[in-house]
Amino acid sequence: MFRKAFVLVLLVVFAVSLAGCASMGTVKQKDREIQGLRNQISVLEVEIQDKEQEINGLKDALSFKQVEQARFEEKRPSARDIQNALAKAGFDPGKIDGRLGKKTRQALKAFQKAHNLKVNGKADRRTWAVLSEYLSLKTK
Repeated sequence: MFRKAFVLVLLVVFAVSLAGCASMGTVKQKDREIQGLRNQISVLEVEIQDKEQEINGLKDALSFKQVEQARFEEKRPSARDIQNALAKAGFDPGKIDGRLGKKTRQALKAFQKAHNLKVNGKADRRTWAVLSEYLSLKTK
């Protein structure tokens, strides 16, 4: 009977020790999973900081463009100014009447082509930047 009790106690101790080893393995696995998740969080935090910097850069660029656009709109040329500048540049806009008619648009296109600008017949920002230089010239 003593022997049976002893064997039984040994079996119980063995079973408990095996369960302890299994639970230790589970704890280590959980620790590795937690560390992996912490690493992922760190990577994501760095990505968030990068994106925030990118967003701030885009906001700055947008603000600059908005200021630039506002300046252009403040200095938007009148049709009469465009016609006068075209005439002084040697491109016949037709009658200088303050209207952007067919002949004025043709003159604008010819001017744009001659100055390697986008040919669209409109006094856009780049076209006006070049064309406005002729506005201050005296006519002969």
